[in-house]
Amino acid sequence: MASPLLGQIQATKRQFARGWDLLRHKGPSQFQFWLIALLIGIAAGLAATVFRMAITVLQTSVYGTPSVASIHSYAEGLPWWMLLLIPTLGGLVVGLIVHFFTPEGRVRSVADVIEGAALNDGRVEKKAGFASAICSWITLSTGGSTGREGPVVHIAAMISSWVSNTIRADGVTGRDLLGCAVAAAVSASFNAPIAGALFALEVILRHFAVHAFAPIVVASAAGTVINRVIFGDVTEFKLPGTTTVEFYLELPAFFILGLVCGLVAVAMMRAVFLAEDVGTRIQRRMGLPHLLRPAVAGVMLGALAIWFPHIIGVGYETTSLALTGALIWHEAIVFAMLKVVAVAVTMGGRMGGGVFSPSLMLGALTGLAFGLIATGLFPDQSGTATLYALAGMGAVAGAVLGAPISTTLIVFELTGDWQTGLAVMVSVSMSTALSARMVDRSFFLTQLERRNVHLAAGPQAYLLAMFRVQGIMRKPNDATAADEEACLTMIEQGLYVQGQTTLETALPLFDKSGVAYLPVVRLEGKQQTPVLQGALFHVDALKAYNRALAATAEEEHS
Repeated sequence: MASPLLGQIQATKRQFARGWDLLRHKGPSQFQFWLIALLIGIAAGLAATVFRMAITVLQTSVYGTPSVASIHSYAEGLPWWMLLLIPTLGGLVVGLIVHFFTPEGRVRSVADVIEGAALNDGRVEKKAGFASAICSWITLSTGGSTGREGPVVHIAAMISSWVSNTIRADGVTGRDLLGCAVAAAVSASFNAPIAGALFALEVILRHFAVHAFAPIVVASAAGTVINRVIFGDVTEFKLPGTTTVEFYLELPAFFILGLVCGLVAVAMMRAVFLAEDVGTRIQRRMGLPHLLRPAVAGVMLGALAIWFPHIIGVGYETTSLALTGALIWHEAIVFAMLKVVAVAVTMGGRMGGGVFSPSLMLGALTGLAFGLIATGLFPDQSGTATLYALAGMGAVAGAVLGAPISTTLIVFELTGDWQTGLAVMVSVSMSTALSARMVDRSFFLTQLERRNVHLAAGPQAYLLAMFRVQGIMRKPNDATAADEEACLTMIEQGLYVQGQTTLETALPLFDKSGVAYLPVVRLEGKQQTPVLQGALFHVDALKAYNRALAATAEEEHS
């Protein structure tokens, strides 16, 4: 009697093991995976919503108003010393957190999530990520001129990383779980389910694999439901009446607007990178510790806010004024220039936050200024200036994110205006096409490129950095090992690689030297004496690279 029962138990264990293996390695194709995607979507949506409400709570306590959408109007009535003191204290607290909890003294954001998706099987740092979320919360609540999408994306990535580590998911499943979490967070943050799903595919995963689409959409829908249950089915911005395009005659103006917005987006990105470089040089020259850098940025922001409180926070109020045509031409120009400065100071000072919301504000201001000129010159052949503000908002944001599809859709979902799609699409496509030639495709990929993480060129470039020589080399005791005497001779000639070297460095050496293999060494002692560990064969390196390319292509086209 015991034997059949034991056999049944063993069969059940085998079935469970097969199911677990399928979930870990072929999760997106399994129905059970959709349930996990739903749960991750709910968790990420709740996290994004809690983060948004936390900003409101802290902002209310420091500025005295809970409304993110009207903070600058309220701040105009505050004494000058409060406008100076609040960002300074916020920067000081951020500096302390960054100094003690992040190794490089910088806040994690979207670029780190993209890197995690490409190079770390869909995982991101958790300790530094949690500290970064707190830094961004403080920054956005105390006047930092950035947005909340960067922090919520990284918070969602931490949730998916925990799940991936718990179920020991492989790279494909880990990346898809990451896409689910990001889609839900963006959807919950902006009440934009379509754009949230496409943002995860276009910006984070950087491919549109069919197998990932269904679970990501499930998670995105879950995040949107969380948002609507708590905040209601409302759009971020309210447009006055309807917007119309004088088709055919007016479309060339939107082509030109797209080019202008592309240049404006590049200017903002380069201003941020310039501020980062200048801040780093000054910090090193003056011996300034990491913890004081955000505080200095806070002082600069506070000083600017005394005269121009429009730069405080996310900037939704000024964006709404631009979209409703409540600003005159010179106000739009001045506020756009000040916003670029404020964003550069905030991010160059490593205070935290994202670039999406600032790019929306900058785009709306640029579009309004352009629209006021266009409608003034050709009043009979043009629509309203607010339509240009709407198109400009999408054009600058699309160029900064390097995501024309999801940006076009998120503009529609943020405003609720689906009638002017052609104008927005034309402007977004032109701006992204131009800006991609002047930076490494997007703000995030350019950030990574500046850290020597080469994702912009595609997998054929970054996959080489994933393989270390010591994992591919043939050891001396291998039956097909390289001749030891020949290796020692090559070492004497200085022709070798270290075990920690990646194929990104090793493969060009084969091209230069023309040899079939390279000795792999470990440097020991003060004299850095090379000690032979094995040999890297050219054919082995190429096989590993080709297998990785094939696996990537299979994932992206499955």
